[in-house]
Amino acid sequence: MFKQVMFKKALLLGLLLAGAAHAQPAPTTLTVITHDSFDVDKKLVAQFEQANHARVRFVKGGDAGELLNRLILTRRAPLADVVYGLDNTLLPRARAAGILEAYKSPNLARVPAADRLDDAGLLNTVDRGLVALNYDRAAWAKTGLPLPKSLDDLKKPQYARLTVVPSPATSSPGLAFLLATVNHYGEAGAWAWWREARANGLKVTRGWSDAYEKDFSKNGGRSPIVLSYASSPAAEVFYADGYDPRKLPAQSPTANLFLPGSTFRQLEGVGVLRGAKQPELARKFVDFMLSAPVQADIPTRMWVYPAVSGVPLDPVFRFAGQPEVPAVKPEVLANPQRLVDAWVNNVLRAR
Repeated sequence: MFKQVMFKKALLLGLLLAGAAHAQPAPTTLTVITHDSFDVDKKLVAQFEQANHARVRFVKGGDAGELLNRLILTRRAPLADVVYGLDNTLLPRARAAGILEAYKSPNLARVPAADRLDDAGLLNTVDRGLVALNYDRAAWAKTGLPLPKSLDDLKKPQYARLTVVPSPATSSPGLAFLLATVNHYGEAGAWAWWREARANGLKVTRGWSDAYEKDFSKNGGRSPIVLSYASSPAAEVFYADGYDPRKLPAQSPTANLFLPGSTFRQLEGVGVLRGAKQPELARKFVDFMLSAPVQADIPTRMWVYPAVSGVPLDPVFRFAGQPEVPAVKPEVLANPQRLVDAWVNNVLRAR
C-alpha cells in the first residue's frame, strides 16, 4: 500500500513538472545577418539571449558588398531580422532598395553627431574604421625599393605588381578605396589610374579576406602591399605569440602606408530589416550592439574603433594610425553604386 501511494505521488509530481515545462514557451529565435568579419564575445550574446528569452542565430553573408546584394535580392522574403556590417558607402543603395526599417536606438545619443549614419535611423553606427594601405616590413625590405610616396607612384609597374586590393564591386573596403581615388582624382582621373595600375600588375580580389589572408605576403601571399585598415598593424601585434600589453614591441611587423588620396573613413552600422519576423527583438539587438560591454569588446575583435565616445582602448592600438582624412565630396557619396558600375565599365571591361 505504501509503495502504491508513493508511486502515485511520484507520478503526479512528474506530470506536474512535465506540465510546467510544457507551459514554458520556447525561446524566440532572432536571426542576425552579418559580413564575414563580424565577431562579438559569445558570453555577451548569451547574456542578451538570457535577458530576452531568445536564441540568436547568426548568418554570415559574405563581404559587405555581397551581403547587401543578397539582402536586395531577398527583400520580399528577408533572410534575417537584423543586419550588421553595411556602411556609409553602401547605405545609399540600401536606402534606395527599401530593405531597412527605421529605428533610432536611444544609445545613439552617445555617438558623436558627425559619426551618425542616418537621421532616420535606418542604420545605427556601431563602429568606425579607416581604410588604408598596409605593407609587410620584412617582405618589403627584400624588394630593395623605397616605399611609394603617392598614388601616382603606386600605379607604376614596380609597385602595382606588389599590391593587392579587394574589388569595389563586392567588398566594402574595396569600395571605400575606389571612392577615395574618385575623391582624389575625379572620375576620369580615377578610371585612368585604375586602368594603368591594373595593366601594370595591380591584383584585384573578390573580398578583404582573400586579399589580406591569402595574397598579403605577411600571410604567405606574394603581395607586400595590401588594402586593409589602419588598425591592422595593431592586430598583427595583438595576435602574435606571447602578446603582453605591458611589454609591447618596438614596432609592428606591418605598417600603414598613408598615401594622399588612398584613405577613407568608414562607418559601419546595425539596422532592422524591413519585413523582420521579430521586429521588437531586432530593435533590442540594435540597442545591444551600442551597449557599453559590446562597444568595449569591438576594438580587439573586429579591429575598428567603437562608435560610442570614451570607450577605453587596448594599449596595442598605439600601432594603429588615425591621420587626417580629406573630406569626401557630397557627390562622391551620393550614389556609390553608379561609381561601381562606371568602374566595371571603364576599368574591368576596358580594352
